Amino acid sequence: MNAHTETRHGAAVNETTQKASETTLLDPRFYTTDFDELDRIDVTPIREEWDKLIAELRSDPNKTHFKKTADWDPVDWEGMEPELKKELVDFLVSSLTAEFSGCVLYKEMKRRGNNPDICELFNYMARDEARHAGFINDALREADIGVNLGFLTKAKKYTYFRPKFIYYATYLSEKIGYARYITIYRHLEKHPEHRIHPIFKWFEQWCNDEFRHGEAFALLMKTDPKLTESPINKLWIRFFLVAVFSVMHVRDHARPAFHNALGINVDEYDQEVFRKTSEIARQVFPIEIDIDNPRWQRGLDRLRVAMGDMDRAKRQGGIGGAVARFTAGARSGLAFLSLYTIPVKKNVVPANPRLEPAY
Repeated sequence: MNAHTETRHGAAVNETTQKASETTLLDPRFYTTDFDELDRIDVTPIREEWDKLIAELRSDPNKTHFKKTADWDPVDWEGMEPELKKELVDFLVSSLTAEFSGCVLYKEMKRRGNNPDICELFNYMARDEARHAGFINDALREADIGVNLGFLTKAKKYTYFRPKFIYYATYLSEKIGYARYITIYRHLEKHPEHRIHPIFKWFEQWCNDEFRHGEAFALLMKTDPKLTESPINKLWIRFFLVAVFSVMHVRDHARPAFHNALGINVDEYDQEVFRKTSEIARQVFPIEIDIDNPRWQRGLDRLRVAMGDMDRAKRQGGIGGAVARFTAGARSGLAFLSLYTIPVKKNVVPANPRLEPAY
C-alpha cells in the first residue's frame, strides 16, 4: 500500500496520492469559478440570518474536536481482510479529496475576494474543511498511506463551474455529507460491534460542520430568487439532484465489503440518505426527486450496471474495449435521462431558510 510512483511532475508519490489525484466521473473534483461574480454578492436581503450564521461559524464550535483521544482505538491494518482494507482506504481517500476540494475552493475565494461578508464566510469554511481533510489524513498516515496534499493541489484537474452551479453542487454535497455521516453514526451507536474504524466516533459533530456549510449556500441562493425560481434554474436543480444522488449510489455499490462490515444494506442506506437530503433541501429548492417512484431504483440499477461495464471496457482497451465503452456510455446516458425525467415533487420554500440539524 505504500509503494511510490514517479509522476509527470517529477515527484515520487504513493499510490494513495495517485488515487486522490485521479479525475473520473465518480471521483470528487476540484472546482474553480468566476470569483469576481461571487465577490459581488450582496447579503442585504438575508442580513439577519447571515449574521447569525457567521456568528456561529466565528464561535468555532468544533475547534477542539478533530484531535485523537483515548476513544481512538488502534487499527489492525495488517490483519484486516484485504478487500475490506482496500474499500476502507478508498472511502477515506474519497472523503479526504472531497473535503480538501472544498478547502481549496473556499480558500481561493477568500484570497481573491474583497467583499468582507463573502471573504469571512469562505475563510471559516476553508478552516473547517482543512481540519476535516487533515484528520482523515492522520488516519491514513497510521497505515503509512497518507496523501500528499501539496502535490494534490498541483496535480488534480480543476473543473470550471459557474457560481450558480457551485451553489447547487456544493449545497447538495454538504447536505448529503451531513446525511451520510449522521446516518452511519446513528447506525453505529446501535451496533458498535460494526465500527470498523475509530474515525466514525467523530462523525456526529463533524457532520454538523457539513450542515452549517450547507446553510451558508442556502443563504447565498436566497440573495437572488432567480437562482431557485426561474424555469431554467429549476431544470438545473433537477439535474444536480439526480447527478449527486446517482453518483453516490454508484460509488456506494462499489464498496460491498465496506458496507457489509458496517452492517449496512447499501440500497436501504442510500434511500435513507436521499430521504434525509430531500427533506433538508426543501428549505431552498422548490422541487425534489420522487425517490419512491418505481422508476427511481430501476434507473439507479441500470446506471450502476452501465457504469461498471464502462469501467471494465476501459481496462480492456483496444478496439473491442472502445466499442464496449461507447455502448456502455450510451446506456448510462439513457439511464440518467430516465432518472431525470421522473416527475418531480413541488415544494413551498419557507421565507426563512435556516435549519438546525435534527437527525
